[in-house]
Amino acid sequence: MTEGPAVNVFAGVRVLELAQWVFVPVAGALLADWGAEVIKIEPPNTGDGYRGLVSQGIIQVAGGINQSMELANRGKRSMALDIKSEEGRDILLRLAQSCDVFLTNYLPSTLERLGLGVEALRAVNPDIIYARGHGFGIRGPDADNAAYDSTAFWARGAIGATLTPPGLEYPINQRGAFGDRNGAVQLAFGIAAALYRRERTGEPSIVDVSLLATAIWTLASDVLSALQGNFKEAPPPGGEQHTKAPNPLVNTYRTKDGRFIGLVFLQADRYWADLCRAIGRPDLENDPRFADSTVRSQNREACIKILDEIFGSRSFAEWNEAFADERFPWAPYQRVPELVEDRQVKANGYIGEVAVEPTGSFSMPTGAVQFDERPATLRRGPEHGADTEALLLELGFDWDQIARLHDDGVIL
Repeated sequence: MTEGPAVNVFAGVRVLELAQWVFVPVAGALLADWGAEVIKIEPPNTGDGYRGLVSQGIIQVAGGINQSMELANRGKRSMALDIKSEEGRDILLRLAQSCDVFLTNYLPSTLERLGLGVEALRAVNPDIIYARGHGFGIRGPDADNAAYDSTAFWARGAIGATLTPPGLEYPINQRGAFGDRNGAVQLAFGIAAALYRRERTGEPSIVDVSLLATAIWTLASDVLSALQGNFKEAPPPGGEQHTKAPNPLVNTYRTKDGRFIGLVFLQADRYWADLCRAIGRPDLENDPRFADSTVRSQNREACIKILDEIFGSRSFAEWNEAFADERFPWAPYQRVPELVEDRQVKANGYIGEVAVEPTGSFSMPTGAVQFDERPATLRRGPEHGADTEALLLELGFDWDQIARLHDDGVIL
């Protein structure tokens, strides 16, 4: 593995991160992927609360490595600092003087109580970009409410209700950090835009992203329908939705072994002949019932019935092989273990390796963004407080002062 990121897009950018769990720390990790120096501040005794989920059995450790924590904090430095103490707060503010971005997900009331609001940071560094990740936004009666993505994004943001099939006794649960990582991309984008604005105009920004707003953006098509007064609940899965699809070539078909193949032929006439050839039924191309999109729609039930029988005659693996080199828009409904072995995932480096000293490595997603056709080079996340002493030395502390801070419990 090479040292440092593949492309230093954010070279020279320094980020001071006061955040825990997933949403905001992932934004910091994305910046670190592309060259930013990200200094993570953690409580001395416990560290980031996300570390503690291992002891609760919520996060699994593989090979002695907490890979979930690594994913959210790769490439960072960690300082274990008691910011509730006067000396700890002063040290944080000294760090802020040399930073470009202050990144946090602490509640507004907590930041004000600690004396770390926008005015306090700007008093020591007028040019600092102040970036905040929230559950419900910076204004309104719920701005100071604690939130996780399962509450602010999934439940209140209408994602869970929208995706839950009618008739279930309870809503489906979201997958781990589903909203957090979506929100993190929005926040990293906002920070990148703020850095660009400051470079062009000299003006520092306050950047705000909430999980609730991220959900609204994710559901924008449904939100538009609701704003227009014509929102309709999603139809139940399968059944009538499948058999009466207006375009039989925008549909999902079951394979012999109970798996699924999806077709999205929005330009159905363009691909109809290719599909007929690929499924081994060239005779269907000139069947007058299916000659073009109009008559296929009129005869949709007959067309779907034929396609059901054809797709049901072969296994999922057989259809994957038959369609492997086709250019029409189709996709297998893959499971996650299949996804990580997908040939496109491998060809594009969407899963990367993280070196573990002295030898060895482990794998994790690289992220969706690539520069110059290269994925990010992944680096280890820091151990709790691993860089505390080095950062204090950089601030001008001597070893006697560092020892006293340790004895006083200000640092780990």
